[in-house]
Amino acid sequence: MNIKKKIKGIEFKTLMFILIFNIGIILLLWFSENIIFSLLYRNYQINKMNNIIEEFNFSNKDTYVLAEQLAYENEVCIKVIDNNYVAFNFNTLQKGCVLNNNDKIINNKIKKFILSDKASDYFNITNYKTDTKGILYAFKTNSKNVFIYSNLENVSSFIKLFQGQKIYFILLIILCSVLISFFLANKITKPIREITKKAKSLGEGKYDTKFPKNGVLEIEELSKTLEEVQKELSKSDELKRDLMANVSHDLKTPLTMIKAYAEMIKDISHKEPKKMNEHLDIIMEETDRLTILVNDILELSKVQNDSYMYNYEEYDLIKEIKGIIKRYSVMKELEEYKFILDLPKKVIVKADKNKINQVMYNLLNNAINYTGKDKIVKIKVTKENKDYLVEIIDTGKGIKKDELSYIWDKYYKNEKNHRRNVVSTGLGLSIVKEILNKHNFEYGVTSEINKGSVFYFKINML
Repeated sequence: MNIKKKIKGIEFKTLMFILIFNIGIILLLWFSENIIFSLLYRNYQINKMNNIIEEFNFSNKDTYVLAEQLAYENEVCIKVIDNNYVAFNFNTLQKGCVLNNNDKIINNKIKKFILSDKASDYFNITNYKTDTKGILYAFKTNSKNVFIYSNLENVSSFIKLFQGQKIYFILLIILCSVLISFFLANKITKPIREITKKAKSLGEGKYDTKFPKNGVLEIEELSKTLEEVQKELSKSDELKRDLMANVSHDLKTPLTMIKAYAEMIKDISHKEPKKMNEHLDIIMEETDRLTILVNDILELSKVQNDSYMYNYEEYDLIKEIKGIIKRYSVMKELEEYKFILDLPKKVIVKADKNKINQVMYNLLNNAINYTGKDKIVKIKVTKENKDYLVEIIDTGKGIKKDELSYIWDKYYKNEKNHRRNVVSTGLGLSIVKEILNKHNFEYGVTSEINKGSVFYFKINML
């Protein structure tokens, strides 16, 4: 298992990549030296020979003087043979020249050309003594036969030294690549191993972990991302604890009251019809509270899991809002709530009517719970660019700026002391968030301390 992990690790992969890269460089050097460089050098030497021949053809200098000059200037060896077979050699002592020895093959080629009617010819020559290849140009000028030989391989001492020590250069390159790969891999993997180790602690609920930074941009970005995840997990864990506490509270309280009043009916008030009816009303109210809580939990689960199929239709938003407000008439009469409407006559929109109505109910319930002593709740609909802006405004204590981004979370309260209210379960705003996200409608909240809050959402115009 450890071997498999090492093979999959960055250290091993880095070593392999660098070794493969260096092997590729070595192969490229070999290809360049043995093929490309040889071809380039051959073309260079052939062009040089052609230039020498042109000099002989167009120069007014004496053939022997010109031959000596060109032989030394171009590092070639030249043999000039007149019609009487008298030979003059120029620079034939240079290394690799084949015109200064009595090679039968070379001499036969020279004699054959002299006796022929050809004006020029060339021969590919292999010098077995120096293990080099060359080319022999032959041409006739001014009643003389001129033979020019040039090596087609670079026989400089540096090249020979490099070729002789090539294996040591290759071993040195491989050694350097191994050392570099270990250095790079260690520089990269060490902080990653530390990050991995500390990231595991997040799963254990340790949210005070510090992630290392080593100057590598990607690793620093990873550390920064994990630190942000750490903060979010910490907040999520806190919200989860609050959720459990608040749900437990909302379930426990009505259940306790239901049990208490049921026992009172059983032991005491069953003999007094009036008292018994009062106690039964309380039991029914607490049962309704439990029903609302359970329904909201189920509704939130349903909208989050995409089990509800949204039914988009065109309808009059204003008509629906007015119908919703009518259902709060009992609160106007018994609790003296004031609902102020600032609405146009008609607004046709396309959305899931039932779900948008649920958004309105939840936002109105939230405003009713947190509005000020004046018990004023304002509902306003206006045009804004290509949207209809729906606002629900209360006059309550407001929400702190650092809490605004959390109010859409499940069971988040802007007051830690959970406040019980008939129409509140603590899940309403989370349901609103899910529904509006599914519609791709913009939503949000603005708030001022001791002045109130404005919850809003936008519906696209048709």
